[in-house]
Amino acid sequence: MNDARRTVLIADDHPIYREGLTRAVTQRPEFELVGEAEDGRAALEQIRALRPNVALLDFKMPGLDGLQVLNAIQRDGLPTAVVLLSAHTTPEAVYECIAQGAAAFLSKQADRDEICDAVAAAARGEVRLAPEAQGHLVREVRLRAAARAPHLTAREREVLMMLADGLSAPDIAERLTLSTATVKSHLKSLYSKLEVSDRAAAVAAAMRQGLLE
Repeated sequence: MNDARRTVLIADDHPIYREGLTRAVTQRPEFELVGEAEDGRAALEQIRALRPNVALLDFKMPGLDGLQVLNAIQRDGLPTAVVLLSAHTTPEAVYECIAQGAAAFLSKQADRDEICDAVAAAARGEVRLAPEAQGHLVREVRLRAAARAPHLTAREREVLMMLADGLSAPDIAERLTLSTATVKSHLKSLYSKLEVSDRAAAVAAAMRQGLLE
C-alpha cells in the first residue's frame, strides 16, 4: 500500500447515499476505504478496531448519532478525524460539532468532490466548513457570546464608563450627584457581574466583552 494513502471509514444509514460516498472515495487514489457502517454503534466499533485516518459520518444515524460518535472518539483519544454530513445544517448543530472537535461539517447536498476534498483536508489536520455552515457558526458564536455577557443596569454602565476614564469613586459620585457609598455599591455589583475584584480587572473584562464600545 502507498504510504501516502489515507484510510477512510464511511457510516450512513441510507444505502444509496452511502454507496455514492463509497464510489467517490474509492475513485480517489489518495484514499483507501477500510470500512462501512449503517449505524453509529457499528461505526464506533470499526473506528476503534481499524483506527482510520478519517471517519465520514452522517450527523443523524440510528444507535449513536454522528456527534455522539465524535464525542466517543475524542473521549477515547482515538487518532481519527471526523467529517460530519447533515441533511439540515442548523447554527446549534454546526457550533456543537466544531466545538467538540469535528474536522468538517458539510451539507449532504454537497457534491462528491467537495466532500472528498474535506476528507483530504481532515487527514491533513485542517478544518473545513460548508459556506452555509460558516454563516451558521458565526451567528451561533455571536449569540452565545451575547448570552454570556452580564446584564448591566443603565447606572452600572455609566459608572463603568467613568471607571474606564480613570475617575475615582468620589469623582464618579460628584459627576452623578450620588453619595460615594452609593457609587461603591454600584462598583461592588459591577465587580460581581464581571467576576473580578478590582477596577483594572473590571475595565479589562468589560473591554473583552464589548461593554465599553
